[in-house]
Order: sequence, then C-alpha cells, then structure tokens
Amino acid sequence: MSIAQQTSNYWINRLLPFMQWRHLVNRANTRADLIAGITGALIVLPQGVAFATIAGMPPEYGLYAAMLPAIIAALWGSSWHLVSGPTTAISIAVFAAVSPLANPGSPEFIGMVLTLTFLTGLFQLILGLARMGVLVNFISHTVVIGFTAGAALLIAASQVKNFFGIDIVRGAPFHVVIEQLFVQFGNINPWVTVIGAITLAVGILSKQYISKLPYMIVAMVVGSVVAYLVNLNVGVETTLIKTVGALPTHLPPFVVPDFSFATIEKVLFPALVVTMLALTEAVSISRAIAVKSEQRIDGNQEFVGQGLSNLVGSFFSGYASCGSFNRSGVNYAAGAKTPMATVYASIMLALVLLLVAPLASYLPTAAMAGILFLVAWGLIDFHHIFSIIRTDRSETFILFVTLIGTLIDLEKGIFFGILLSLIIYLYRVSRPGFVQVVPAKEEGAYHFVEAEGRPQCPQLSMVRINGAIFFGAVDHVQNSLLNIDAVNPQQKSVLVVARGISFVDVAGAEMLAQEARRRRKMGGGLYFYRCKDDIYKFLRKSDKLDDIGTGGFFPAMSNWIKPVYATLDSEICRNCTARIFSECHTYLPNGEVRKD
Repeated sequence: MSIAQQTSNYWINRLLPFMQWRHLVNRANTRADLIAGITGALIVLPQGVAFATIAGMPPEYGLYAAMLPAIIAALWGSSWHLVSGPTTAISIAVFAAVSPLANPGSPEFIGMVLTLTFLTGLFQLILGLARMGVLVNFISHTVVIGFTAGAALLIAASQVKNFFGIDIVRGAPFHVVIEQLFVQFGNINPWVTVIGAITLAVGILSKQYISKLPYMIVAMVVGSVVAYLVNLNVGVETTLIKTVGALPTHLPPFVVPDFSFATIEKVLFPALVVTMLALTEAVSISRAIAVKSEQRIDGNQEFVGQGLSNLVGSFFSGYASCGSFNRSGVNYAAGAKTPMATVYASIMLALVLLLVAPLASYLPTAAMAGILFLVAWGLIDFHHIFSIIRTDRSETFILFVTLIGTLIDLEKGIFFGILLSLIIYLYRVSRPGFVQVVPAKEEGAYHFVEAEGRPQCPQLSMVRINGAIFFGAVDHVQNSLLNIDAVNPQQKSVLVVARGISFVDVAGAEMLAQEARRRRKMGGGLYFYRCKDDIYKFLRKSDKLDDIGTGGFFPAMSNWIKPVYATLDSEICRNCTARIFSECHTYLPNGEVRKD
C-alpha cells in the first residue's frame, strides 16, 4: 500500500470511524443487532420518560435524547456496545444546574438546557480532537470493576419500587431504598411483585434453556401478557399494575439553542461539570463492557463521538446525554455485534412512537424492573472481584472504595476510585525495590542472587534497585543507601545492579552524584553494573559523571570485581572469613598474596 493510500485511509478512519467495522455488517450480525435493537428500544421507552422527568424536562425530551444522539454516538464512537442517551446522573446534574435559573419545564428552562447540551458537546469534541483520551488510561481495571458493580446495584435499587409496588422517592440514595424496602415491607403489592417475579424467572429460564430466542423480549412479552390477563380478570383498581403509559407520536422537532451571551454565561460552568461527568461515565462504561467483549477502546474517538452526539442532539430537542449502563448492558447481553444495534434501536423507537405507541403503553413497569434486575446481576463481575480480593489487599481497598463511593454518589464514586488508585500507584513507584544481592557462585556466572541467608562482603554492599529514581523516589533511595552505613559502617562502597532502574530524572541524578561524593569522602565509592545506555547518557548530559566517575560504570558480563576489589581495605580483608569473591582466596586488595 502506497503512502498516499495509507494517509487517505487514516483520514477516512478518523473522519468516518464506522468504516472500520463496516465489514462486520453481514446477515448473521444484522439479525443479532436487530434483536438487540428491539430489546434496547423497549428498554428505553420507560427510562427516557423517567429520566426527562428527573431533569425537569417534558417526558418526550427523554425519548428525543435516545434517538439521533444515540445514532451519532454509535457511529462516531469507538465502542461497539456503548449506548448513549439520557441517564440518571446526567439528568440529576442538568436539573441541579438549571433549576435555580428557571422554572423546570418552562420554555426558558428548556432553552437553557439545550444551550448547556450544545456547550457540553462542544467541550467534549474539543477534548477529543486535542487527543485528551489519554485521560482514560488513569482509570484502572479495578476501578472499572468496582464502578460497574456499584452502578449495577444502583440500577437494581432504582427498580425496587417498580418491582415491589411500593412508594419510594425517585432518585433516592441506595441506603434509603434499602431502608424503605424494610420499612414498607408490609405495603408490598403482591400483584406487582408477581408480574416482576414472573418476568425475572422467564428471563432466567429462557436464557438458560432457549438460547436461540432473545430472552429479554420473551420475558417482556410474557410479563406483559400476564399483567394484561391479571388486570382483565381482577381489575386495575385492585392490582395497581402500572404501565409505561401514553407516549408522544411525533419525531424530535428541530430547534436552535439559545446562543445569547446571557444564557451562555449562566450555563458555561455547569456545562463543564456535565462534560467531565458525561465523559467519565461514557469511557468507564465503554471500558467496563470491553472487559467482557475484549474490544479495544479509543478514548479520543469516544470523546469525539460523545461530543458530536450532544452537538447534534441540542438541535433536535435532545438534552445532554452520555453512555448508559442500563442500555449498554442490555445491548451487550442481548447479543449486539456492531454499533448498528444502537442505530436499529433508535429507528425502532421512532417507529414505536409513530406507529404502535398505544401498544407500547401495555408494557408493565414491573416487567421492566424484572429485566433490569437480570441485567444488573450480569454486570457484576464476580470472577474478577473474588480474584482481586484473593490477590491484592490495596487493589481490594480501591475496589470497595469505588463500589461504595458509587453507591453513595454515582458521579463521585469513580473519581474517588481513580484518585485512590493514583495515590497508591504513586506510593508504590516512590519506593523502588531495594534488594541486597551477592554474585552467583556458579562458575562463569555474571548474575546476582538475593543475599538473604548467604555470606556478604563486609566492605562492599551490592544492591539491586528496581524502578525509577525520580523526584518522588529520591528520598526512599537515599535513605536506603544511608541505612547501609547504619547497619554496617565498614560497607563504605556500594555496587548498584542497575538493570532494573527504568528512569532517572534531574533530582535522581543529583542524589546519585551526592551519594558518590559522600562515599568517596568516607574512603569508598559508588559503582553501577549493567546501567542502561539512556540513563548513562542522561547522567553524562547532566554533568554528573565527573562526580560518580566514568570508571564506576561496568557493562554486562564485564569483570567488575577486580577493579572494585582493589579499592577495598586490605587489613579488613586479611581477617575476613566471608571471602565471597574468587579474588578473596588468592590475594589481598593491595596485591599481597594470601598466605592462609
């Protein structure tokens, strides 16, 4: 392929990223995507209405946000399973930001929300084009596992009231939901709970025994039919089984956001907050699903997709959207193979609104709750959670801080997890491995083994340092070198086995030069074995070689023992019984032949 063709393909993939997976759109995958799309369309019907209500918007705006914005995010994002649209966290953030400025549901309120959505999309797009997707590299696997588990529990908690037919304030914290479930245990509606339980049971059984059929749709249909028959025979007044209700029957209208200076000034900072929250959630969800799908996620492209989604959505009556854990989990669990599943879901949602809105109103909220319980259970990665608990105490701490933080405050939970994982990472890299070693005794060997339990030279300490000697680790390395003197004052010389030193910065170079000068004054020296070329060049460029001494560096498989041995104190060697070097048995450092 010529350079011109490579350049052309690069720009096509950047501008039209969906061209990279177009070859996956075949008959088999299209069937799977259509099934997942139907499921997704049914899932988003009640959710869109509920989320719009939380955001203070008219109910139909939640459905508008799940149409065109979802298509744009799917085609221009990098995840094959991420489904964008209205979410609980974004809806709460939008309401909290704009409600003090205008009455919820009013034209002024709607105008401000659409302007906020436009600015959110603009900020997201700028971050994506500026290649700031590297930020997602700071979201560790453990944080994603904890965030996913926490979000799954929140999904389940949000459906408790619909599953049991009890009255719980929408958006109530997790602990309040659990508390209210026990307080109102006597008020549980058996008719509603039966519908939810039947739907849940049918979903579990059909998934296990009828794998060829889409188990979620089977469960929804069965739940809806049972609810209809129960209402028909007992009466809605007795059962109190609620359904999704009437839906609007028109496509999203085209509107122009309010670009007046006064409005932009009011919603500028809230837009920044929503931007970071939306990006964090979208990328976290993408990575969480990618753990299961083993797909590679491009953070920069995900930023671009989310940005374009909100930019376009603001002109088609869609308020701020981002990746949805509910619908992304359903999309993956329903067997989606490509982002076309999201496209089909949006198209089907539009068709439902235009053609069969009355039929959709028969879908019981209890049946939806049963399906979402099943989805939430599938999102909890028990295998990796138990693996983390068994293997690493600090990672376990990060896991549960993220999980509990997510339950307390969804948008802050993942930030706490990221911050804690970075703190622990910095603590670890600030303490490079510092291990006492001795030369291996095998004849002709040039490697070192741990000194514990073996004789050591009383004058020369040999240590292996693993890690970076940078400003954050200087204090630890310097204290470790000083501790050698405290333990054995006669060990005035130190040989550093430097193969494991990955990086040295200016502060690290200054510390090494200072240590070399100090040891020379003591009558010893600082030496390096197998120092990497780039570290040696850096020390030379920073004028530290004069302090350390060019003769203090020994390449791999070189005889470093002879020149270092010659610098030791002959009187100490005369009475030494360790004699770990071959030279120790034949002559003293001053050249005198041993007589014993």
